Amino acid sequence: MSQESTREHALKQRVRMKSKKPAFRRQESWRYMRVSRVWRKPDGCDSKMRRKVKGWPVSARIGYRGPKLARNLHPSGYEEVIVRNADDLSKVDPKTQAIRFAHTVGMKKRGEISVRAEERRIHILNPLPKEKPTGEEEKAEEVEEVLAEDVAKEAEETEKEVKTEAEGKNIEKESGEKTSEEESKD
Repeated sequence: MSQESTREHALKQRVRMKSKKPAFRRQESWRYMRVSRVWRKPDGCDSKMRRKVKGWPVSARIGYRGPKLARNLHPSGYEEVIVRNADDLSKVDPKTQAIRFAHTVGMKKRGEISVRAEERRIHILNPLPKEKPTGEEEKAEEVEEVLAEDVAKEAEETEKEVKTEAEGKNIEKESGEKTSEEESKD
């Protein structure tokens, strides 16, 4: 097995294991609003969770750990590297590592780093957002959508009216009565 296939296998195994892993909750977090759900090891002398009493939630243990090959990997299979400037890209291996912009990097520098990353074919985990339409363009699109809906509704209503009129004329003709058009001809 090559290293890439073993890494992919480990990632799939990690997903399977995570689905079976319980959600570790802090003791009494379900009872008191002041106690957060973030895991903390129970340490009271009478703690049922610490003593692993039946019926109480399970505690985190080493047996729930993920596969060694998949640890510290992004779900895409790349190892994450934080990038703060364009020079940091020289330390990145495009085959095994992907970059993530630090939160302090502004839009101008992100653009420069993105261009260099594309040249080196480095995967970006939090890429620049695609250009969003400005507020005026969004409003114009909304107005067009509303107008299109109104036109569609009017077309449906006129079709219904035409059908009902045609049905009414057919009924009159079948009953043998003269329609107003026939009377005017006579």
